[in-house]
Amino acid sequence: MTAAMQLTYDLSGIRDAATSFWDYARSFRIIAFSGGLGAGKTTFISALCKHIGIQEKVSSPTFALINEYTFEENGSMQLIRHMDWYRLESVEEAIQAGMEDVLMQKEGYCFIEWPEKAPELVPEDALRVTIDVIDENTRKLQTN
Repeated sequence: MTAAMQLTYDLSGIRDAATSFWDYARSFRIIAFSGGLGAGKTTFISALCKHIGIQEKVSSPTFALINEYTFEENGSMQLIRHMDWYRLESVEEAIQAGMEDVLMQKEGYCFIEWPEKAPELVPEDALRVTIDVIDENTRKLQTN
């Protein structure tokens, strides 16, 4: 079992925080990000994707539910599926929207915002991350 990670960062240091986080989290295929509205989940995922090497703009998939990005890792193309479950009303709706199918795929990575909207779908081996607001510019990220 991997020891928990805790990072406190401000927006000017988010790139360094994303680098440290990826060094810790890259072995997890599914990473579930929790935190209140405005906590900075999408902002952190955007910085993480930039660190990984995604060239395109990373934005919240609130309305699309899933955005896909590709990057090169060790000479091969990898896929990231960035999901936002905020608008989901139930586990059944998540299943009908294809979230369960996406999580069952073995290649690439899945980053989930608002996993608490359908917790039954998040696999036990997923890395769970919480981002809390400390003050206007400071966030605390913890894994558990």
